[in-house]
Amino acid sequence: MDAPAPAARLAAFAAALADETRAAICMTLLEGRAWTAGELARITGVAPSTVSGHLTRLLDAGICVTERQGRHSYVRVADAATARLLDELASHVVPDRDAPHAVPVVGAPDPLARARTCYDHFAGRLGMAVTDAMERRGLLRTDGVFELTEAGRLWCAEAGIGLDGGGRRRAAASSCLDWTERRRHLGGLAGARLCARSLEEGWVVRPPGGGRALEVTAAGERAFGALLGISARAWA
Repeated sequence: MDAPAPAARLAAFAAALADETRAAICMTLLEGRAWTAGELARITGVAPSTVSGHLTRLLDAGICVTERQGRHSYVRVADAATARLLDELASHVVPDRDAPHAVPVVGAPDPLARARTCYDHFAGRLGMAVTDAMERRGLLRTDGVFELTEAGRLWCAEAGIGLDGGGRRRAAASSCLDWTERRRHLGGLAGARLCARSLEEGWVVRPPGGGRALEVTAAGERAFGALLGISARAWA
């Protein structure tokens, strides 16, 4: 059987989003956290059986995927590229969506709120401290779509943060809505490579037991201070 024509594929993708409940599910998932179907039913205010049907549509369209952990199955956005697409669509039609009331409030343990990974980049107060410092220094434009400036690309090269090899679909910089800070932090190649280098150099480490939380080491405090002029107060 022949694959659907490009126009048909685009129409099917758009149709999967063309429902208020499914759109609400996608906006909830944009915070970067995985949710169970039951949690999504409570957030969107529909019956579990109803949300199950909506999730099937989103899964079939490749917008979401499921992950099993223990007895629970969790739903998340399929990948960073899909998350960026959904984020840009939502921001285009709902320009004030970053207001505190626009995203369901989710509590987080303090270590996760302080510093963690979101996909493959920094999130929490550390992620926002990096983003804000780059904007202040003229390295990053955050008005609309996130974009590295020429000074930002030079800074990445000098800081040992390579921007090559990411493929045509991944931007050097992108935004990601932070589910604890309710603001957008730096993603894209720059965010991912900075996070990877920080882990390699021991600037940040995983706490005992693993997970997404991060701890900034003394070496990391010195590195972030030298690279971006930020101190531990920014993520404490």
